[in-house]
Amino acid sequence: MKLVARLEQSAPIPLAADIACDSGELLALVGPSGSGKSTILRCLAGLHRPSGGSVRCGDETWFDASRGVDVSPQQRRVGFVFQHYALFPHLSALANVMVALQHLPTRERAAQARHWLARSKLEGLEARRPAELSGGQQQRVAIARALAREPQVLLLDEPFSALDQVTRRKLLRQLIELRRSLAIPIILVTHDLEEAALLADSMTVLHHGHTLQTAAPDELLARPGSALVARLTDQPNLFGATVSAQSAATDTTQIDWLGQPLQASHHAGFAVGDRVCWVLPEAGVILVRDHQAGRENTFAATVSERLAWRGHATVTAHIADRRDAALSFAIGSAVAQRRGIVPGARIALQLQKAAICLTPADAAIGTHGGINADPTGELRK
Repeated sequence: MKLVARLEQSAPIPLAADIACDSGELLALVGPSGSGKSTILRCLAGLHRPSGGSVRCGDETWFDASRGVDVSPQQRRVGFVFQHYALFPHLSALANVMVALQHLPTRERAAQARHWLARSKLEGLEARRPAELSGGQQQRVAIARALAREPQVLLLDEPFSALDQVTRRKLLRQLIELRRSLAIPIILVTHDLEEAALLADSMTVLHHGHTLQTAAPDELLARPGSALVARLTDQPNLFGATVSAQSAATDTTQIDWLGQPLQASHHAGFAVGDRVCWVLPEAGVILVRDHQAGRENTFAATVSERLAWRGHATVTAHIADRRDAALSFAIGSAVAQRRGIVPGARIALQLQKAAICLTPADAAIGTHGGINADPTGELRK
């Protein structure tokens, strides 16, 4: 079963979004606040009617503006986990789940609700009301209630945003385990790129209600389709340059950056003299020894910042002491300590040719350096 939607409207939040999610797949919708992510979920669930487009799930048409089709939320068999859970405060956990079981005979509802609470690791908490449950437990009740409907589609609207980091990580692991048994499309709205990369099979980037790019998380972050996608996904190494040479024979597009040649894999869509943006994932920046400084795409740099967390260090270094030419890369904390990677240290960095992605020029990117203007609404990383 596949969920496919085209959603269009001009107000209150503009939409021109294309959504596709296969059975057993988890699609993450990411984008800044106001990009239409939650509105899209409401359209899929039938809680909001867009002015145009269609929503199809398998062989069923849930919405088609041109034909006047608009199936009610009750008939769509959608499981929806809201950001703040939307549990009934006067009902126990068991009763909250039973609300979703109206399709079953009355005598079967309690047993089935207990089954879903058990699958959500809530045994022994059936009689507690939401106020007597922790945030993580409330979230699991909300998921149990959503799944109790035996939905054709599961929609998750930032289900972990209100939780502390430790609880969040525990529930992420539980959701990963749970989704292995769910052969339905799952659509997750999140601001957190790490969360999306951890959970999702594919990721859709939205901006002002428009679909910019859909791809597997690793592919999308390594090969953003535009400078705007790179900015919205908080790519730290994003710069402007000019194409100075093209050679399909050697699989090389050479760009001029900071007055120096930089080799990228061949990008046939650009001509010599074109202004471009180039993006390099942090993993594509390699710390090399001083005696290797003559290698292709190697630059001298000065460390300006080192942040360490759980055995890893994120390092920022400026090329040619230019404020608009700061490269970010990650290494192990022990390596950083051993190599003396501290603010002020002089180092050599190699930029991997195959990892450099070229996109059309963007007015917000400086002529040869970094971003001129603050991009609006980046995602958390």
